[in-house]
This record gives sequence, structure tokens and C-alpha cells, in this order.
Amino acid sequence: MALKVKAQEKLQKIGKYEGTYRYIMMPELYTSLSQEKVIKEAAMRSGVSKGIMQACWDAAGEVIKAWATEGHSVALPGLGTMRFGLRAKSVANVNDVKTGLITSRRIIFTPAVELKDELADTAIQITCYDRNGQEVKRVTSNDPGTVEEPDNENTNGDNQGGNTGGNTGGGEPNPDGSNED
Repeated sequence: MALKVKAQEKLQKIGKYEGTYRYIMMPELYTSLSQEKVIKEAAMRSGVSKGIMQACWDAAGEVIKAWATEGHSVALPGLGTMRFGLRAKSVANVNDVKTGLITSRRIIFTPAVELKDELADTAIQITCYDRNGQEVKRVTSNDPGTVEEPDNENTNGDNQGGNTGGNTGGGEPNPDGSNED
């Protein structure tokens, strides 16, 4: 199995490459699988009836929701953990603390190492389309999943910015003074 990616030539309207056409890559999304289809497949793989699997699925969902809303980080078997977080404005005076400072409530997912390794080992198939939607090239990876950063001008080996696959929501202040978690 391989991840399918499309690279679409698009006109850049802002930033460093404004006014030029660049190939922008994004995953090709498949259709969403219905809960019924997932339950049917899980029942088949586990050897239990669809009704029992449905009851277990519903119960697990209720437990995860209850524990997560109580502030727990909840394990999702084979996937990682999820927890709730928030983004809020900071204030200097304790008397100014109120729920109105909360700007968003979030769900934070931290993938399991095994899941990240599986993703890193998955082949990538890229289909390139020009600005008119015509296919112009196909690329299939056979590499170990090494990520290159050719636009990164930092040559001393430090990762400046970018996503290193770490946990989002680490409580670091944001540039606007808000704080996550």
C-alpha cells in the first residue's frame, strides 16, 4: 500500500514566491469510511458478531469521551493518545482571569511511535498536475522515508521551525500572548 499525493501547479498569491507558479503537494483524500463499515470490518477481523462489536464500539466511545472531558489523556489502541486542550489569551492580573479568555477548544492527538514508524515506512506515490489539471508526471518513492528540507537555509543542523512530529499543545506561549493548554 502507498500514500497517494497530488502535486498541483498553482499560482502563489502571497509570500516569497508571489506571482509564480509552484507545485504544491497534498495528500489525496479518499472517501470517509462510515462507522458501519468500520464496525463490520472490525467484527470480521476479530471473530465477534457485528452486534457485539457495535456495543463495544459505542461503549469505548463513551468511555473515551467521559475520561477526556475529565482531563485525562486517553489511549486509542494502536494509534496513540488523545486529550482535550485549549487556546486562551493571557492576562497579567488574576482578577482578569475568566472563561471569556478561551479562544478555542481543541482535540490534541499524539500518535504512537509504531504508527509514526508505519507512516515513515509507507511508500509515496505522487501524481503531478499542471495548472490546467493535466497529468504531467508520476513519482513513486522507494526511499526509507527520509525528509529533505532543500529550502531550509540553516546549515548547522538545528531544526528551526517545521514540524518534527512532536506533540502539539505543549503549553508554549504563542506570539499573540495566548497560551495553549
